[in-house]
Amino acid sequence: MPQRLVLYGLCCTNPSTVVLVKNAPTSRHLVLPMPHNPVLFDVLQDRLRQAPQGRITFADFMDLALYDPAGGYYTTQVAAVGPQGDFVTSPHLSRDFGELLAVQLSELWHHLGQPEPFTLVEMGAGQGIMAADVLAYLQSQFQDCFAVLDYRIVEKSPVLRHIQRKRLEAWADRVTWCDWTDLAADSVTGCFFSNELVDALPVHQVILTETGLQEIYVTLDEESGTPKEVIGPLSTPRLGEYFDLVGVDWARGYPVGYRTEAHLAALDWIATVARVLNRGYLLTIDYGYPADRYYNPQRAQGTLQGYYQHAHHNDPYRHLGHQDITAHVNFTALERQGAPCGLSTLDLTQQAIFLMALGLGDRLADLAKIQSTDPAIVNQAIQRRDQIHQLMNPMGLGNFWVLLQGKNLAPEIVAQPIRGFTIPPLG
Repeated sequence: MPQRLVLYGLCCTNPSTVVLVKNAPTSRHLVLPMPHNPVLFDVLQDRLRQAPQGRITFADFMDLALYDPAGGYYTTQVAAVGPQGDFVTSPHLSRDFGELLAVQLSELWHHLGQPEPFTLVEMGAGQGIMAADVLAYLQSQFQDCFAVLDYRIVEKSPVLRHIQRKRLEAWADRVTWCDWTDLAADSVTGCFFSNELVDALPVHQVILTETGLQEIYVTLDEESGTPKEVIGPLSTPRLGEYFDLVGVDWARGYPVGYRTEAHLAALDWIATVARVLNRGYLLTIDYGYPADRYYNPQRAQGTLQGYYQHAHHNDPYRHLGHQDITAHVNFTALERQGAPCGLSTLDLTQQAIFLMALGLGDRLADLAKIQSTDPAIVNQAIQRRDQIHQLMNPMGLGNFWVLLQGKNLAPEIVAQPIRGFTIPPLG
């Protein structure tokens, strides 16, 4: 779920910066009902009427709900992202996140031998906040890296592209927007990176029945005309292959009715990145689990969630076009799909450790040294401290995973320590 801080978990001491983090312990939260986006609902109805047997896979439904050009959540609900919207991500919370990411990206440039150009490809840049923080910090603190920088953004939403262009006007000569079809095979030397992208990729839903594994489909209820679920055979053999890939044995303790997700779109995404990357890195930041935790028999209803007005629930058919729909990332799938595509796993750590290793603790210590008695300065320092605490909160953003994969890296490069994945000494 794009972790989205959601306004129901008190993760700070300053009421002005209270946010709810996805996956945090929840409390009751009043949510006003919202009718479906009529444009999107019409698109869904037309799609179902034309579909064989009048049904589509849940993955197709999720893709429509989030990315349909006319009514999808990410193409029409731009204002819903941020403190006043449905969720908040790390870049919305504090510039420290993007600045420390810039520290790591600069080091990766050095590890690669300072190539010219050094291409950074941000995938799913949202409102461009993280891009602005990364670019500004590279420009001010790492001028040699910035001088050879080629910053590209792969963004599906035309509306978000427009917002990004406005926010990044100061770097118009450094930033270009592209589609995957614009990127030739083996054309990038540098780093692909994303924050809370993979959790919003469409997922298939499956359920274990007495006759074996079957798939969840979406159709229309004939009486009410609203979406409902039906169960049917697997839509593609890839679903069985996916669970083989991540080591799920359905004969071992899974109860009838066990329901979960399969991340075929994430596998395709990894393969696409690997095709374009000639030499360098893929850095993925998101919330999720390794496969053994994701597909634990006790996690009997999967991880799918809807996010609306800083509250979350498990009904993806509410507020159609007005809510985010997400599923946790299966990091084992990313690693195992990456290997045959030429991507080796270099390291995996949690966001709190990653940011602390890059200097977040030093920034927190600097705040403690402020001696001013000016109320405005003191209040600003308190807010900043709370923001930093939220970035490393083990019940929220700090529990995110940071996965680094590499391609065509010489052994001496692989052997070099990477700052964000090196636990700093205590004291």
